[in-house]
Amino acid sequence: MNRSIIATPDAPQAIGTYSQAVKVGQTTYLSGQIPLIPESMQLVEGDIEAEIRQAFANLRAVCEAAGGSLNQLVKLNVYLTDLSHFPIVNAVMDDLFDAPFPARAALGVAALPRNARVEVDGILVS
Repeated sequence: MNRSIIATPDAPQAIGTYSQAVKVGQTTYLSGQIPLIPESMQLVEGDIEAEIRQAFANLRAVCEAAGGSLNQLVKLNVYLTDLSHFPIVNAVMDDLFDAPFPARAALGVAALPRNARVEVDGILVS
């Protein structure tokens, strides 16, 4: 299998045994991004919208390192510790993505790394 490991300093460095993304052919599998500020590796301060925007900014950085963009995501997974924040995810996505939007799953979870309230991952085809 011919695969490439994608890594960028513009997104948080892996805090475990995983890569930021792995590209196989034209498909890139992006690991989950929480709202860490890449330079400090600390959670962004602010409300849930700030966390959602930072998580997507991190995902965008990995997409770009793979030679793509958010608009080339074909599948997106959103993990929230409180599903009542889902309308904010929709509003942020409407701001960051062009239609047609990627396929998406939204999951309510009990907890996320570093006590984040949101995590996003996806599959990119370029």
